[in-house]
Amino acid sequence: MSHPACCNVLMIYPKFSAESFWNYSVTAELLGARYPTIPLGLITLAAMLPADWSVRLVNRNTESLEDDDLEWADLVMTGGMLFQQADTLRLIDLAHAHGKPVAVGGPDVTSSPHIYAAADVRVLGEAEGILDSFVGAWLAGGRCGDFEAPKFQADVTKSPIPRFDLLKFQDYLFVGVQFSRGCPFTCEFCDIIELYGRVPRTKTTPQMLAELDALYDLGYRGHVDFVDDNLIGNKKAVRAFLPHLKAWQEAHGFPFEFSTEASINLADDGDLLGLMRDCGFFTVFVGIESPDPATLVAMKKKQNTRRNLTDSVHRIYEAGMFVTAGFILGFDSEAGSIAAPMADFIEEAAIPVAMVGLLCALPNTQLTRRLLSEGRLFEGFDFHPDGTGDQCIRLNFETQRPRRDILDDYWRVLSRIYDPVAYCARVERVIAMLRVTGTDQPLPPDHFRRRHGVETVQRIVNRFPEYRDLLWRTFLRCYEINPRAVRQTVILLSFFLHLGPYARRIVAETRRAIETIDTGEAVTPQISSGAHDAARRPILLTA
Repeated sequence: MSHPACCNVLMIYPKFSAESFWNYSVTAELLGARYPTIPLGLITLAAMLPADWSVRLVNRNTESLEDDDLEWADLVMTGGMLFQQADTLRLIDLAHAHGKPVAVGGPDVTSSPHIYAAADVRVLGEAEGILDSFVGAWLAGGRCGDFEAPKFQADVTKSPIPRFDLLKFQDYLFVGVQFSRGCPFTCEFCDIIELYGRVPRTKTTPQMLAELDALYDLGYRGHVDFVDDNLIGNKKAVRAFLPHLKAWQEAHGFPFEFSTEASINLADDGDLLGLMRDCGFFTVFVGIESPDPATLVAMKKKQNTRRNLTDSVHRIYEAGMFVTAGFILGFDSEAGSIAAPMADFIEEAAIPVAMVGLLCALPNTQLTRRLLSEGRLFEGFDFHPDGTGDQCIRLNFETQRPRRDILDDYWRVLSRIYDPVAYCARVERVIAMLRVTGTDQPLPPDHFRRRHGVETVQRIVNRFPEYRDLLWRTFLRCYEINPRAVRQTVILLSFFLHLGPYARRIVAETRRAIETIDTGEAVTPQISSGAHDAARRPILLTA
């Protein structure tokens, strides 16, 4: 082992479930990358470690982990989200097999620490609030223990520039940065407010511009995602930041284009939409969840009932940004079939990329605590084994509406919205509404953005020869309607490389699940008592 004052840290980003809605690896490959996005949490953590510690990063989604990497390490650091859980557990065992201590952190470890009992160290909560304590313990010879940060108190204005130098930019479709943490709303099913609080904390403008400078100086150009769970959670702060972002873009020749996630009330603020457009934002994810007002009220998402949702989506289109959106089935308040109203809304609003999922009680939410108190949560609800996709396809509790009816709604929505003809028709309608601005600058011949053209469409068609005429017709119509939006057209068509097969697979699996119910083969899962082995410290589940 190296000198006590130093440390070789091997950071390993676990594999995401291959069955996830968000695993756009086939789209990434089409555009010359290996995976959609970067391990922002780990490279931020790397920047917080002592300067004399050596750090090596291995992303299991883009490259192989070698024995030499493990032999080099004094310490393995890993962890991530719920649908990285299975690989994280594998990595703990693998590191131990090489005699290496393992520290795990991230949202899933924070929400379900008992699952990671095998790890030597568990870092719970935001790293800015606790990492110094861990480093101090390590330097003093400590090699095990739990380190829990005070909730919602991390000072993000002291968060360092992530170690972007550890990345291989060519492996990714886009990189991520973070402006804020937290969300002011109270959605019952969401774990963000449990992890980061309801008072959004933001970085300073100089901090954010320094991060962009770092990316620019390393030679990165292209798509940058603001990974905030709600970019406009603190409207005052983001409104103050965006003019500086616009000025930075202008001064550097608009090297970046941006995406983010925001609540639908973004559409109420024309000035804010205009600022985002002028900065180079081209897409935004919004959580719409349900077209049913009663269900929105029941899930504590009243903000979505205070406006016409279709008009709101269209206003975002008119500002030059296309919308991707989340929808959920399985709420107690669903009085009957939701399939037709949900699919009708997606068509009416013209949302090509709709993440439609079954309600999943995440480990650390108001919903989970309520279901636990009602005796409706299944045993092992927070365990995510291999081959189970992501939270989109899990009803991990006893539903109020017959489970078969919910599953029947699910496959009907997916079948309808991801029918190739329906998908391409929505792409055409979006492109017709997009008011694309002239922020793009001349590009060098080998720049990645030049891949978004006829050559890329041909590669998409090669993957779906049965839809050759449909795809080419859609591309040509979109080009005729809105030639400035050719890149957006190709991006949306490339998404179908993943979404089409994904939807077909989920439809088939859902229909098989319905058959097991119809034939009486379905086994009723055991209801959770809410109890865990005392040594596993269910510190958050019962809060």
